[in-house]
Amino acid sequence: MPGAERTQLFDDWPEKYERWFATPLGSLVKQVEWDLVADFLRPGPGDLILDAGCGTGIFTGDMLSCGARVVGLDLSLAMLRRAGQKTQGSPLRLLAADLLRLPFPDHSFPKAVSITALEFIHDGRQAVGELFRVTRKGGTVVAATLNSLSPWAERRREEGRKGHPLFSRAFFRSPAELAALAPAAGEIRTAVHFPKEESPERARRVEEEGRRKGWDRGAFLAARWIKPA
Repeated sequence: MPGAERTQLFDDWPEKYERWFATPLGSLVKQVEWDLVADFLRPGPGDLILDAGCGTGIFTGDMLSCGARVVGLDLSLAMLRRAGQKTQGSPLRLLAADLLRLPFPDHSFPKAVSITALEFIHDGRQAVGELFRVTRKGGTVVAATLNSLSPWAERRREEGRKGHPLFSRAFFRSPAELAALAPAAGEIRTAVHFPKEESPERARRVEEEGRRKGWDRGAFLAARWIKPA
């Protein structure tokens, strides 16, 4: 999907995106997803992190809360405006740019992360390659996307077949497919093992079981790589 088309696609979604994460289930999903990202990324005071595809800053705010300095990048100015409104006064720099052509020199960041942006990029290898390029040797690269093996992905594929403006243009990847995008071996895990229809109380129990047993069909698929020295 060309950059201009992806920009237009997301300009109309800040309100809907925020409302979903404000629901009881959306709030739980966000917490479960952040727990996995935080375990992989380990943001801390003084860290400089590139958040590529930051959207409205759903996870950017958590990185800032950990004391990190963040460069948030997204194609959509509407998304970036919302992120800026939510994080006023924080050490956040926002930039409109394309994940496929990151406007930074090689080895610019000790840590780079992209959360749920790969779904809308056909050339995932180039996108992950760009994250590696701008990350310092020995640094951490984290990418998260929707797991094609999950019931959540099947639901969204069906919505896409019916013409949903986002999911009709999405690319869902399996753990093996995500791993294959990177030039180095990494660690792959999933989260959000409960179905969308589950009550938050039951969902928490299912999630704990999935985490304990290492299930690989959770909707939220994340990878961590350490850039070779």
